[in-house]
Amino acid sequence: MSVSETDSRPSTSHQEEPQDVQAILAYLIRSGQVRILTNDEDDVDSKEEDSDGCEFYGPARPPQEDPHPNTEELDRSDIKEEVMRSSGRATKRDMKPTVLHMLQNREMGRNKKQQFTLEDQRVINCQYLPNQMSVMANYRHKTFCGTYSKSGNIFLSASQDQNIRIYNTEDDNFDLIKRIRARDVGWSVLDTAFSPDGNYLIYSSWSDAIHLCNIHGDYETHIPLPLNPRTHSFAIFSLTFSSDNTEILGGANDGCLYVYDRESNSRTLKIAAHDDDVNAVAFADDSSHILFSGGDDGLCRVWDRRTLKESSPEPVGTFAGHLDGITYIDSKGDARFLISNSKDQTIKLWDVRKFSPSVGVEATKKAVATQNWDYRWEQVPRSVTKKRRIEGDSSVMTYRGHSVLHTLIRCHFSPEYTTGQRYIYTGCATGALVIFDLLTGKVVSRLKGHNQCTRDVSWHPYKNIIMTSSWDGTVKKWDYQHQEEEEEYPEESTESDDSDDATKRRKCQKGAKCTQALKRQTRCTNRQGLFN
Repeated sequence: MSVSETDSRPSTSHQEEPQDVQAILAYLIRSGQVRILTNDEDDVDSKEEDSDGCEFYGPARPPQEDPHPNTEELDRSDIKEEVMRSSGRATKRDMKPTVLHMLQNREMGRNKKQQFTLEDQRVINCQYLPNQMSVMANYRHKTFCGTYSKSGNIFLSASQDQNIRIYNTEDDNFDLIKRIRARDVGWSVLDTAFSPDGNYLIYSSWSDAIHLCNIHGDYETHIPLPLNPRTHSFAIFSLTFSSDNTEILGGANDGCLYVYDRESNSRTLKIAAHDDDVNAVAFADDSSHILFSGGDDGLCRVWDRRTLKESSPEPVGTFAGHLDGITYIDSKGDARFLISNSKDQTIKLWDVRKFSPSVGVEATKKAVATQNWDYRWEQVPRSVTKKRRIEGDSSVMTYRGHSVLHTLIRCHFSPEYTTGQRYIYTGCATGALVIFDLLTGKVVSRLKGHNQCTRDVSWHPYKNIIMTSSWDGTVKKWDYQHQEEEEEYPEESTESDDSDDATKRRKCQKGAKCTQALKRQTRCTNRQGLFN
């Protein structure tokens, strides 16, 4: 693997050849391409720490979950009440109503309109989180991007074979309707985005231009949008449309933000935003006035598009608290809260009303500068997984329990319509899909279905379906499937039929089985008639 064939530049600490050889060998061993044979297999697990105190996890060791997440800041934040209310959990009394109880209240007229409110529907949806996997596509190359459209009727998939595939997902279908051959691709397509009207998509790679393509119609639109970066090796790692469809925002490996104006067909802004790669960009809400950027310098910056100038690129504020580079940013969509995924193996929740002081910015820069490992092919050092909060960390909450390695792994808020944005979900280097409870910080579901890194995850905006895209070349769908509990009953009695005790036992066994069957039928009926 050449240095240019990655979606993040190596840090200066890894330029020396011995370290490069060691890192590449570690990657080959971990990926199974090289195997070390020893005389004593027991010696593998008894390896002592290196002299620098940097011991690496083996490939089978899962990421560490936080058994006791600190929710003090979150408990004081407005987001707790907001999410509890939107997810139908405004009071402690409402915490765990059963579906049967909710149906009873509805049929007895305790609900004013004798129907479930949107909050009621979210309560039910949260009880049926995806748990079953289906393979939807299998490519021969790494899958980098997989995203639902705003309507949920289209799914876009981009892999390392330079193909962008568009699927029709209406009525639970997954039909390939178009294949776009990406142009000017170096290494892979790195990011994609839908236009707000759903008619176009854009993609980026190791290229000086973003490319625009149509989704519908018999005609073909495939237009390069040059950014003119004036640098030899250039890549846009993250991109998005403005809500009015007039601008495209991108974050690049030269530390700059780029704004491309679709009306004038030209780059209108180039902002020096970070000291290192810009790995993530996002708009705060549909107004597209406020935007976020995250970089390999570990900082998340907030910008006001209305006052942004190349001559004086001053951010509105900065979030500091991560110990390593940021790989992805997702906005809650309310211009208030956002989350960031990081190579320090955490996701952090931020509030735009609570920026970090200068001491926090300096502490983050110092922490990032002292990192002496490369997440692309090395395992996570034990020192990175230690739970600590640096001075000036203004994050509302920190989530631990997933692994960020190899590539820019994405994370998102769960949909408003089905869950009230109660959850945060992310890909994982172990090949898993990890779902956190936003309010408790705990992992509520860890779905293992891929053999390699899960880079992208996308939750259907109106259904409890999650798509995962992995470096094992597969796209998989996760939905809910009731797990039947196998009830064990005593074996039929071998006593004669004229035994009263034996007859009673058979009746009890038959009654128990009928009861279980009735319960299963009731659960099925409940699910089918929830929203009728």
